[in-house]
Amino acid sequence: MTTESAPTTPIKSARALARARRRHSAARFWREFRTHRAGLVGLGALVVIALIAVFAPVLVGSDAQSVTDAPGEPMESPSGEFPLGTDQFGRDLLGLLVYGARMSLTVGLLAAVLSVTIGTLVGVTAGHFKGWYSTVIMRVTDWFLVMPTLVLAIALAAVLSGSIWTIILAIGVTTWPTTARLVRAQTLAVESRPYIERAQALGGGHGHIMSRHVLPNVMPLVLAQTTLVISSAILTEATLAFLGLGDPTGVSWGGLLQDAREAGAVSAGDWWYLAPPGLAIAVVALAFTLCGRAVESVLNPRLGVSR
Repeated sequence: MTTESAPTTPIKSARALARARRRHSAARFWREFRTHRAGLVGLGALVVIALIAVFAPVLVGSDAQSVTDAPGEPMESPSGEFPLGTDQFGRDLLGLLVYGARMSLTVGLLAAVLSVTIGTLVGVTAGHFKGWYSTVIMRVTDWFLVMPTLVLAIALAAVLSGSIWTIILAIGVTTWPTTARLVRAQTLAVESRPYIERAQALGGGHGHIMSRHVLPNVMPLVLAQTTLVISSAILTEATLAFLGLGDPTGVSWGGLLQDAREAGAVSAGDWWYLAPPGLAIAVVALAFTLCGRAVESVLNPRLGVSR
């Protein structure tokens, strides 16, 4: 019995030590993050908006998007029954604003994850593999950088079928170059350290070095970049929806602005149709930016971001 259990003891001890280190790192990160007041404000706003989006059917009902069962008259001004008024179909704008958070947050998060994933893969491989591969891949990256991101996203969204996945794909495949250049620079800095040379001397292959040595060291930069990209993705989704290239089956904040423009809210002065979705977009983008700056400052204190 002693012979069988002996080999498993070091493995269990190593796993317990790794878990303890992760818990310690998470606790230290949160302790440092709490010192950034702006970051806490942004995080609090995001938590509230996320809870509103998750519990939207409970808060405003599941039929808030229905055109046939609209509870009010078209273009009613704010009142006790409709705090933000109604749209051109008589739907409660407060309910539409709550449901719009679902679409905007989903597109922003998934598009940012796709963008950062592509940028990380390109940056790590371009920084690790020297020679012609790095030259070619970075020239492609430079081409995407000089091309207007919004124009490329509009072209993709116009060519592909209109759906939420089309918007996510259009944003994700056009916004990765900045992440790729940042990750490549960090990869080059990591691979210049002595322990990388020792790992190569001990027989470590390309996959081992990139996954076990390079990637863990660039992940803090990737995490900070993700929080910053989300705000840009939400703004891009709102722009595409305002231009009529969003998902026609769903409600988003940019789509509400497009509906308000088509209904003549701008010329009629119906501010309740225009202001709430615009403010919601600005608040979410600002909240993600504040969180991103705080995360970046915690993971890289040399940046000196103000608290």
